[in-house]
Amino acid sequence: MTTVRIEASRAYDVTIAPGLLGRAGALLRPLTQAKRAALVCGDRVGPLYAGTLQGALEQSGFAVSLKVIPHGEAYKTLETCGEILAFLSRNAFTRGDLVVALGGGVTGDLAGFAAAVYQRGCGLVQVPTTLLAAVDASVGGKTAVDLPEGKNQIGCFCQPLAVLCDTDAFSTLDARELRCGLAECAKIGLLFDRDFFFALPALARERRYEEIVARCVAYKRDLVEKDEFDRGERRLLNLGHSFGHALEQASRWQIPHGEAVAAGMAMIARAAAARGLCADGELDAILALLAALSLPTETDYSADELLAALEKDKKREGDTLTLVVPRAVGRCELLSVPLAEAAGWLRDGGAR
Repeated sequence: MTTVRIEASRAYDVTIAPGLLGRAGALLRPLTQAKRAALVCGDRVGPLYAGTLQGALEQSGFAVSLKVIPHGEAYKTLETCGEILAFLSRNAFTRGDLVVALGGGVTGDLAGFAAAVYQRGCGLVQVPTTLLAAVDASVGGKTAVDLPEGKNQIGCFCQPLAVLCDTDAFSTLDARELRCGLAECAKIGLLFDRDFFFALPALARERRYEEIVARCVAYKRDLVEKDEFDRGERRLLNLGHSFGHALEQASRWQIPHGEAVAAGMAMIARAAAARGLCADGELDAILALLAALSLPTETDYSADELLAALEKDKKREGDTLTLVVPRAVGRCELLSVPLAEAAGWLRDGGAR
């Protein structure tokens, strides 16, 4: 078992190990006086893991109510969040109770946002079942829902009481879902750790998921503790996301988040190299590593199509967009770019 402590406005542990679902109640009971738990899960995850988690919670004295929601980014909406809030209200949950999010990043974001706003805030526990959620959405307190106009346009920060990452859950992920998780892991290596970046394909082949998740979470912990509310260095974690979110939206959510981030990293590295900000050898290494993980490095969308989504990016401030630019593997920086120049960056990145 590996534990990463995060000292944010609410301190909590991210616990990473196999077999945690069956031990969840015992791990959570010392952390809360709550007697009830609303277990929120996606319709694909529920049949696999909800029974185990519900049983473990009930064994430790929690009365559990189950809420199943549709899976997929297309359902990360105010409507779905409203269904969760109505469920909490109909079942007379109070702010002293828990919301337990079981599943991937969409479930974590939706349940997290609902926990943050229900009666002005109740306890939240994140139980990620995908590699992507384990290294990204479940850690750091960001919650959000999408609008038709853009991704993550409504949200707030809600640090959980705990994050329980059962690496056994990764055994039911298909190859594409695992690749999407590895894209976020590659992002961490490209940002901070050259050795980890190049070791990632071997670590993935050997299924050393506890080590992979722990290293990624530790790097994210360092930024969250310095910049919990995403106004400074934490914005580095947006590497690949501005272009990636534009790809997701342009595809109407047919491109999954991890693949979009991978393509976004390739595009921003390509654009940086075109401007002399990233050496050609470093660009080649980035593209080769993403290819080794079977992740996309190209896009068929035009700059105009992507720009429409980029103009609504939540990282935009006035007429300026903050991009995360790789100088080399393990060394990236924040760069303010006039929105008027964004189309040029997209074209240099490979957009038509």
